[in-house]
Amino acid sequence: MLRSLLTPRWLLLHLLFIVVTIATGFLAVWQWDRAHDAGGSFQNLGYALQWPLFGAFTIFLWIRVIRMDLDQRKEQDGSLEPDADQDSEREPPESAERSAPRRKRPLVPPPAPRVDAEEDPELAEYNRYLAELNDSDKR
Repeated sequence: MLRSLLTPRWLLLHLLFIVVTIATGFLAVWQWDRAHDAGGSFQNLGYALQWPLFGAFTIFLWIRVIRMDLDQRKEQDGSLEPDADQDSEREPPESAERSAPRRKRPLVPPPAPRVDAEEDPELAEYNRYLAELNDSDKR
């Protein structure tokens, strides 16, 4: 499991997260020094307090991405291992992808029911206007 975090892709990601975290520390110190200079302001002080939060958030994201990748690898490894309870007849891996859980709701919601001018004349007029705009865009 942890060996997968030492691939070239992951090493580059680790390096990126480390560089960003160190950079936020340097930026916090720089803003802190600017706040205490003669031309410094409360805005510099605010930034000096925000940069460590950005660094902490970077560390949080780093841990979260690692966990997500490890969980994904566990699911992939677990789905490919045969269970002792099942028969020796196993489905090929392609069918395992097809049997993955589907979305509960569609990506695009179904269209709303049409509104007649008798029900809501203002909304019907607005819908006609939108339909005209759509037709002009198609042309």
